[in-house]
Amino acid sequence: MSAPEIYDDKSPICIPFILERLQAYLKAGSTRPFIIGLNGVQGVGKTTLVRKLAEALRHDEGLETLVCSIDDFYLAHDDQVALAASMPDNALVQVRGEPGTHDMELAKDFFAAILNNSATRVPQYDKSLFSGQGDRLPRASWPEVNTPGQPKVQVVIFEGWCVGFRPLSPAEVGVKYNTPSRTLKRHDPGHLLFINAKLEAYDPITNLFDAFIHIDAEDTEWVYDWRLEQEVMLRAQRGAGMSDEQVVRFVDAYYPAYELFTDQLRSGVFADKPRCQLRLVVAKDRRVKNTIVI
Repeated sequence: MSAPEIYDDKSPICIPFILERLQAYLKAGSTRPFIIGLNGVQGVGKTTLVRKLAEALRHDEGLETLVCSIDDFYLAHDDQVALAASMPDNALVQVRGEPGTHDMELAKDFFAAILNNSATRVPQYDKSLFSGQGDRLPRASWPEVNTPGQPKVQVVIFEGWCVGFRPLSPAEVGVKYNTPSRTLKRHDPGHLLFINAKLEAYDPITNLFDAFIHIDAEDTEWVYDWRLEQEVMLRAQRGAGMSDEQVVRFVDAYYPAYELFTDQLRSGVFADKPRCQLRLVVAKDRRVKNTIVI
């Protein structure tokens, strides 16, 4: 399997959408930063896209833009270990990843400071610590924003594989569970309901978004192949990495949330913000096939 070709056909679509929403936002007279949520399945090219968007907003539009990832809000290592130990039969919380393994109080405090234009630090998480289990870095090492002498953050891009996921009703979870799926039947329904309930704590962040971008796949199962391609590239660069079997197990840990929550994401994350969500549907080669504004 060869490394994926890096080709950006997404930022030329996303940037006009963002600027149109931003212009309307500024005309409304708001003084708080403009918040963009960005969701994309693993391996689809989020990192490349986010970098291009931030560069365009900073250099072409002169907007102080902060990029942050939901991955940096994972529970600290000790808290993740405690969560796993408290539910030893729930495979969904034995490792970081699924909803419920993020520190949403930290996220709410961070966004409260950002929205108030207050000085704050941006959390940082190192996935390599504890033999790959990961841990949050010491607060003193987190980069500072909005400090005296710094330009104020005007735009935030908050990206991640589960950004924008919203909880379902228990009945909807039951329907999903009883529909043919790749991974859901491997888990106790109560364990799926646990991560679904945990998503309620994510809603206050999702509600802050002024615009939302969803990089979707025609077939979500392509995430397995895309993640394998990424690992091939990492092995070539570093001389080490996960085996193909380890990659499949890695993606399996995340995939139940895709199966539960992706359809709702496709329908739209906002109840009261028409035309503020952009959905890009990509083919197996990661190139955009369809564009929908919701």
